[in-house]
Amino acid sequence: MAIHTFKAESILKEGMAVESTSRDFTIRADEPKNIGGKNTGMSPVEMLLCALGSCECIAARLFAVSQGIDLKGFRVSVEGDINPEGFLKGQEVTRPGFQGIRLKISVEANAPKDRIDEFVAFIQSRCPVAETIMNGVTIEVTQNVIS
Repeated sequence: MAIHTFKAESILKEGMAVESTSRDFTIRADEPKNIGGKNTGMSPVEMLLCALGSCECIAARLFAVSQGIDLKGFRVSVEGDINPEGFLKGQEVTRPGFQGIRLKISVEANAPKDRIDEFVAFIQSRCPVAETIMNGVTIEVTQNVIS
């Protein structure tokens, strides 16, 4: 199967608000008021947690039948810990990214616990967002200076 390229564009708006588009969809990011934003949207790190939970849910739906799971419900609660000093003062203080992420997965299905455990492990092995977070990815940056 050929590699599929996904595309998105983000544009800084007023204050810390950012409007991001991909395909025909738009989302708004912002920061909470206590750190200078206007709280008009989730922060980018909250969006990352949502992307992880969403990917897990979609993978569960996509693979349930092939894995022999009669899936009735699937919920992922995600928490992540960041030390803001890494963002504000740099990596010499601490890393700026998540230092840990925890998933709490609730599965409602007609299957024994050992099959549910196998299914959840399978989902972990197939979720592209989880794999990217766990193993990292090369980011190539180019810039266009507009005067």
